[in-house]
Amino acid sequence: MKDTYIALDLETTGLNPASDRILEIGAVKVADGKIQEVYETLVNPGMKIGARIRELTGITDEMAAGGKDTRTAVEELVEFCRDYPLLGHNILFDYSFVKRNAVNFDLQFEKEGIDTLRIARALFPEMEHRSLEALCSYYRIRQEHAHRASCDALAAMELYGRMREQFPDSPEELFAPRPLVYKSKKQGPVTPAQKGYLNDLIKYHKIALEVSIETLTKNEASRLIDKIILEHGRIQR
Repeated sequence: MKDTYIALDLETTGLNPASDRILEIGAVKVADGKIQEVYETLVNPGMKIGARIRELTGITDEMAAGGKDTRTAVEELVEFCRDYPLLGHNILFDYSFVKRNAVNFDLQFEKEGIDTLRIARALFPEMEHRSLEALCSYYRIRQEHAHRASCDALAAMELYGRMREQFPDSPEELFAPRPLVYKSKKQGPVTPAQKGYLNDLIKYHKIALEVSIETLTKNEASRLIDKIILEHGRIQR
């Protein structure tokens, strides 16, 4: 089972799965140590991409606008992963974004995972930096497009193989999948009443939103309404 998994990496608009969104998905299906299939897509997050993320990934708003909608991309990824365990560098981060969306879309996504970051921490306790880039540099693993999903997924796959090769006498459980746990409650979509009120607020205050109202959850819409009222005031009839 150690050589059969889905190497997964996501690019996202930020670090918080509760408020940030998936921007790109890269998934590599590996069976018996050999690549079988690759799933990769840009995802339209329905919001402007921050400057830091643009600089890091090279993904622009124009590129993302041509990506798949989040529901389609997550549904396809869940189908692609089937019952394979996941592998990635800090895999719980990627899993948490997929799991949150899967819950919202009524999809099952309970997974075990192999975390190359956890393995590296055990094998290289004295190493100052154990980021994927640092470890790829250590092992001379080529990354043509670092911070792009498919490239990083492939890099994590190769890193896993190199560590297993270098430390053959390490306990088997170090390299084995473990249950991934991320709790998420379903968030319903923005309601018609919220859409109407938000549109009224936007027109009244002449605000240019950086997020598509249609992509908001009910909770996100509520927070956005409160933020606009706090900053600009209520509509005066």
